[in-house]
Amino acid sequence: GRVGAGLRVLDASWYPPKERNARQEFKERHIPGASFFDIEECRDKSSPYDFMLPSESHFADYVGGLGVSNDTHVVVYDGDEVGTFYAPRAWWMFRAFGHKEVSVLNGGFKNWVKEGHPVTAEVTQPTPAVFKARLNRALVKTFEEMVQNVSSLKFQVVDSRPEGRFRGTELDQGLESGHIPGAVNIPFQSFLSETGHEKSIEEIQEIFREKKVDLSKPLTATCRKGVTACQIALAAFLCGKRDVAVYDGSWCEWFHRAPPHYKVSESKRSK
Repeated sequence: GRVGAGLRVLDASWYPPKERNARQEFKERHIPGASFFDIEECRDKSSPYDFMLPSESHFADYVGGLGVSNDTHVVVYDGDEVGTFYAPRAWWMFRAFGHKEVSVLNGGFKNWVKEGHPVTAEVTQPTPAVFKARLNRALVKTFEEMVQNVSSLKFQVVDSRPEGRFRGTELDQGLESGHIPGAVNIPFQSFLSETGHEKSIEEIQEIFREKKVDLSKPLTATCRKGVTACQIALAAFLCGKRDVAVYDGSWCEWFHRAPPHYKVSESKRSK
């Protein structure tokens, strides 16, 4: 980034409400100077689907309030046990709204703490900044585009959910599971090491190769609600592919809107 443009660190943690309270944990312990990026606030609340992208103006106002301008280098992290879970979603949102200087903290907060780096309970109020957002449509896929692609095969589709949910053999929080025709399954944790760090570029390239995903060709990532799909985009980005799109509605929308023969599931076949 530009020297003096400043650095803003954002905690983008989110957990199932019964398990952990992200905002409360942030208040108790975070990287000094960090702000809380609330994925529940920074989204399209009018949508029936979880965590859909907010409007340009909503995003601009929200991150401006966190002290992020178009010149700021943003580093996002989360406190998930796996190392990184929600942070890539925030990273992708910044990129979708035209911000290039954004990184994910490798290994997440759990490794930051484990390595003995400083943490604080002191919440600092950032000076508000002006952020101008312009949505890059190339990085976002809609339901209509995904439906067209089932027959046109213009782009490859990688699904980052666990194998059982992709195959349709296990329920997903009460939602029948399965996948979009033609999608390839690479569970997002494949890209994380046992310690929760991102695997090496060579290892990531090998994972894509094994699944016959060609990083020189168009690629869209999907998951359950558009969150872990962003880990596919991040992994490809580390290999130099900067244009992976995310299907924002993902399986939640697909399940509710796609015709039955567009939902591939092994559980249906076995009945």
